[in-house]
Amino acid sequence: MSLSEKLERVAVRHGELGDMLARPEAPSSDEYAQLSKEYADLSPIVKVIEDLNHARSERKDLESLIADPATDAEMRELAESELPALEESIPEIEQRLRLLLLPKDKADEKSAILEVRAGTGGEEAALFAADLFRMYQRYAETKGWRLEVMSLNETGIGGYKEVIASVVGRSVFARLKFESGVHRVQRVPETESGGRVHTSASTVAVLPEAEEIDVEIDDKDLRIDVYRSSGPGGQSVNTTDSAVRITHLPTGIVVTQQDEKSQHKNRAKAMKILRARLYEAERAQAASERAAARKSQVGSGDRSERIRTYNFPQGRVTDHRINLTLYKLERVMDGELDELVDALVAEDEANRLAEAE
Repeated sequence: MSLSEKLERVAVRHGELGDMLARPEAPSSDEYAQLSKEYADLSPIVKVIEDLNHARSERKDLESLIADPATDAEMRELAESELPALEESIPEIEQRLRLLLLPKDKADEKSAILEVRAGTGGEEAALFAADLFRMYQRYAETKGWRLEVMSLNETGIGGYKEVIASVVGRSVFARLKFESGVHRVQRVPETESGGRVHTSASTVAVLPEAEEIDVEIDDKDLRIDVYRSSGPGGQSVNTTDSAVRITHLPTGIVVTQQDEKSQHKNRAKAMKILRARLYEAERAQAASERAAARKSQVGSGDRSERIRTYNFPQGRVTDHRINLTLYKLERVMDGELDELVDALVAEDEANRLAEAE
């Protein structure tokens, strides 16, 4: 289907939706919400279609003025000076439309579950995991998102073996989904007396937060064990069986939660994490089936791939998927991630446009 045909279809559908929403006999609340969302989703595209039509019409008028022998010299000169900029703007508007017409990832608007774990490198990897998590905390603050720690397993000197958090806000998953993977750090550990640079790694997983309607979980597929919570060093957190371990039998996914003193709250948090992991597993399988031959790792969530290196001696951060190096490591670690995220989003859009053509 040509771009013109796609645009015509969008414009017609947008008009139909407007008529439906304006009818005196109001649809049911569920249907109205669905129609309103579709109308709102199409409205930005229709606005750019109008911009394109206006630019094409203006180009035609300018060309007519230039070609008309009756046009006076001053008017022709003005038209000839305006035409190049207009000619340049039309392909840019068409490109914006192609991007807007790309199929949307339904999870993009969702909040997310963020999981950061220490990888290879012992205590230094755990310290780096804590640094990464603080980086995401600061990024969330700049975006006005709400971040809540759901589970935290600390080491004795400030590192994190594992931390799981809920990040709530608009388009959280769209902005964070490319962070999934292995993050490598190169720096001199505080415990290193010889000043040698060590390499260690931590893994990040970003999962779209799933609602009950996204994932159906049958109670008979769950094994739920309760046990007594224990803190660092085996010290008792409380004297009741409040910790919860949930095993999803069909997939073998296991989630444990013990941060809360209430068994009910621990179970609710564990179910939230389980639902997100199951939803992401379904998405990953579908994406794999749709794009088995896709070479790019951007957006695939392949956690076996080293996606980024943070080199402290050189003050640089390199994203290996798009060969982007920034010499602003301190600012990145302080939560200034937009330059990296924007580049990854642009690369993903370019790849999807190439696949669509």
